[in-house]
Amino acid sequence: MTFEEARAAFPVLERYAYLNAGSVGPLARVTADAMAAAENRELEHGRGGRSYFDAVLSARDGLRATLARLLEVATDNIALTTSTTEGCNVVMTGLSLERSDEVVTTDVEHFGLLGPLHASGARVHVAEIRGLPADRALDAILAACTRRTRLIALSHVAWTTGHVLPVHEIRRALPDVRMLVDGAQSVGTIPVDVRPFDFYTVSGQKWLCGPSPTGALYVRDPERLGVGMPSYFSQDGYEPDGRFTPKAGAARFDPGWISPAFMAGLEAAIAVRPEWAFERAAQAAARCHELLDERVEVVTEPGQATLVTFRPDRDAEAVAASLLERGVIVRDLPGTGWVRASCGYWTSDEDLERLQAALTA
Repeated sequence: MTFEEARAAFPVLERYAYLNAGSVGPLARVTADAMAAAENRELEHGRGGRSYFDAVLSARDGLRATLARLLEVATDNIALTTSTTEGCNVVMTGLSLERSDEVVTTDVEHFGLLGPLHASGARVHVAEIRGLPADRALDAILAACTRRTRLIALSHVAWTTGHVLPVHEIRRALPDVRMLVDGAQSVGTIPVDVRPFDFYTVSGQKWLCGPSPTGALYVRDPERLGVGMPSYFSQDGYEPDGRFTPKAGAARFDPGWISPAFMAGLEAAIAVRPEWAFERAAQAAARCHELLDERVEVVTEPGQATLVTFRPDRDAEAVAASLLERGVIVRDLPGTGWVRASCGYWTSDEDLERLQAALTA
C-alpha cells in the first residue's frame, strides 16, 4: 500500500487536515462499509435466533484474536472493552484495594484513569512530572513509590504533553509492583510490548481508527485479578444466588455487549493499517514539531510519540475553533492553555503546512 492509497482510504482527508486522532481517529471508508453491512444484516434479518447469537459470539472470538495478534500476545490474555476507561475500571474493581494500599500515578493522566484510581478507595500518590523534562520523569515516579505501593498506574504516552513515559524502566526498577498502563495514546502510534506489564489498556477508536466505543484490556495473569464487573459474557455457568464459574482467561473480564457493527468496524480498521504506519507517523510528528517550532512554543520535546502539544499566543479554545474554520482539526486541552496536534500515518506534509499557515492567518 502506498502513502497515497492509505490517505485515499479516509474521505475526511479530502476536506480537512485531520490532526485529532488523540481524541478519535479518522474513519476509513472500509470501516464505515463494514459497520453499515453489519447494521443492514440486523435491519433485514433481525437480532434474534441461535444463528444470530452464534455469529455474535464468533465475532467476539475473532476480534479477540485480531487484537491479540496486534499486541503479539495470547488470545487468553485479551478482554474486549469499549474504552480504556472501562479497562481501567475492570482492573481497579478487580484488585479490591483498601485504604492502607498505595497507588502511584502522575499529574499528566486522563480522568479515565484517575477516576477509577480514586474510586478504588486506595491512597493515591501523584508524581509531579508535567513540568519536568521527559528524561527526569523516571526519578520523580520512583521517588513517589514506597514499600506500601501496591500499584503503579500511568500512561505510556501522556495525553497532555505527548511525552513517552518510562514504563519499561519502571518495570525493571520495581519488578514486584503491579503496573496498569493506559495505552490510549500508544497503541497504534508507537511499537509497544505489553507483556512485561500486569495490565495494559487499548483504545480502538483513537489511533486504530475504529468505531466509538471499542477497546481491549491485556491481563498478564487473569487468575490473579478478581472479576469486579461481571457480565453475561464473564461466566461459563451461574447459580440462582449469582455465584458463577468464570470463563477461562481474560474473557472473564469482558464487561458486556459490543455491537456487531462496532466489532466489524474495528476488524476492518486494523486490517487496513499499512505495515509502515509507525515509521510514517513518527516522520509526520517530527515534521509537525519542526514547523510549529517556527511559530509557537512547543510543549512536547522532540523524539517523543505522535502527539505534538503547543502553547498558542492566545486563548487555546479560540485557536482550536479558528483552526477548524480553516479546515484544520486539532484539540485544545482544557485548563492548560495548550493545543494538541495528533499526527498519524495518514498525515501529509500539506496537512502540517496547512496547520502552520492557519496559525499565522
